[in-house]
Amino acid sequence: MSDLGRRVQPGDAVAVDGKAVVRNESHTYLLYYKPRGLMCSRKDDQGRPLIYDKLDVGPAVQSVGRLDMESEGLLILTDDGALTRLLTNPANGVERVYRVRLTGEISLDTLERLRRGGIDMGEGDFSDPWQITVDAETGGHSWITVTIRRGRWREVRRTLAACGHMVRRLIRVQFGGLELDEEMPAGAWRRLTKAEVRQLQRAATLPNP
Repeated sequence: MSDLGRRVQPGDAVAVDGKAVVRNESHTYLLYYKPRGLMCSRKDDQGRPLIYDKLDVGPAVQSVGRLDMESEGLLILTDDGALTRLLTNPANGVERVYRVRLTGEISLDTLERLRRGGIDMGEGDFSDPWQITVDAETGGHSWITVTIRRGRWREVRRTLAACGHMVRRLIRVQFGGLELDEEMPAGAWRRLTKAEVRQLQRAATLPNP
C-alpha cells in the first residue's frame, strides 16, 4: 500500500520503509487474591480503600466483575475488554465457585430450596438454582461450597440471608475454571499463563451444560 489517504482494513499488510508493521495486540491478564476490606471500584466517594491502591496497573486494567468489600478470593483483572464482556455476560453462564462459612446448620429442606432456585432475595430478584455441598458443620457454623453462574450483586449473601443464615466469610476459589492458588496469600497477584487465558476464553464461549 503506497497511497497516503487509504484506510487500513483488517487483514491488510502494512509496511513502513519496507518493514512490516505488526499491530500490538498484547493484553494484561492478572490473577489477584483480593483481601477483605477493599473495594473493586476505581474511586469511592467515601474514601474507602480500593484494590487499585494495592495494584500498580494502568487505568485500562479493570476487574472482571466484582467481589463486595467483605468478600475475598480470586479476582481476574485485564484490559481485554472483549474477554471481560464475554466473561460477565449472564447468558454465557461462566461458573463462579465460593467457599462460604455461615451461621447455623443447613437443613435438608433448605438445601433442596437452594438447589431448586427461585428464593426471593428481595428487590424483585429470585435466586438461580445452585450447586451446593455441605463440607463441615461445627460450633454453630457451617462451611459450604457453592457454584453459581451469573454473579449478581451480593447473590450468595442475599440468598442465604433469605434462608435465615448469615455469611461470616466468603471466599471465591474458582472463576471460569481457574482456581485460586492454594499457597497464594491474600493481597498477592500473578500474571496468567497463555493456557489460563485460553481456559477463560473457552469458559466464556462454550455452551452451558
